[in-house]
Amino acid sequence: MISIPHKAKQFLVLLIKLLIVGGAFYFIYNQLANNDKLDWQKFLILFRKNQSVLGIGFILLLSVLNRYFEILKWQNLAKVIHEISLGEATKQVLAALTAGIFTPNGVGEYAGKALYYPKSEAKNVVFLNLICNGIQMILTVIFGTIGLLFLGYWKWVLTIIAVSFILLLASFFLKSIKIKGYSIEKLIQKINEIPKPIHRRNILLGVLRYLVFSHQYYFLFLAFDVDLPYWTLISTIAVVYFLASSLPTFQFLDFAVKGSVAVYFFGVLHVNEWIVVFVTTLMWFLNVVLPVVWGSYYVLNFKTKAAE
Repeated sequence: MISIPHKAKQFLVLLIKLLIVGGAFYFIYNQLANNDKLDWQKFLILFRKNQSVLGIGFILLLSVLNRYFEILKWQNLAKVIHEISLGEATKQVLAALTAGIFTPNGVGEYAGKALYYPKSEAKNVVFLNLICNGIQMILTVIFGTIGLLFLGYWKWVLTIIAVSFILLLASFFLKSIKIKGYSIEKLIQKINEIPKPIHRRNILLGVLRYLVFSHQYYFLFLAFDVDLPYWTLISTIAVVYFLASSLPTFQFLDFAVKGSVAVYFFGVLHVNEWIVVFVTTLMWFLNVVLPVVWGSYYVLNFKTKAAE
């Protein structure tokens, strides 16, 4: 086995850190600077008209709460391996978010968290991260389906129910089939091994996080003078998040995917396209870009001994 000199290893680790952080900032800048759908002049006019220190503070608070609930979720699930502090959970979540920003569906996030644990725990970390993200996806599907029902998209709801039923039926008959030593039966067994209080707390924190970011979206639309009934607006937001989350994408393109889906559904409600694009971009900036900026600090200060 080839042994890498200590100095060379340190340089390689530094290079990887710089590539991750540099790549993250490049993609962020590229999307903000080269998006021809963002009419900054209209945005500034509306911002000056409706600017409020309390309003800006409230929107920023919702971003902090959104990420805070995600950090609490990870701290809660990490108990299965060992207890970690809130500060350590913050470091792991934000560094992993930064590492996963330009990987498909945030896959790099799984590897990012695993680096903070011994190699022997890597599979457990990936599994727990799957549970952490999985409950958020399930909640997105549930609330999104309710939104479709409220908006009258009955055919879509029936399609979702039919697909869900087929998947459940298939998983029942195929639960014992193993692929590289893994099976649905073994997955369910591992999920059941996690103490029920941890599952309950994970679900509660997932619901709170969902309510926070969906209402942040809602309040941003109000700030842009969109006058629609509460249930119509919140249901459309739920549908947009559900359908956009179902599409494979990269974190740095997240707002573009959500934006295109949002433009269609809000277009039905006669909301101006530029407002939809701006609100979606602001959501991405507040909930992905700002945490990535913070997470970059943790990436640059990551110590390789943490992964040994």
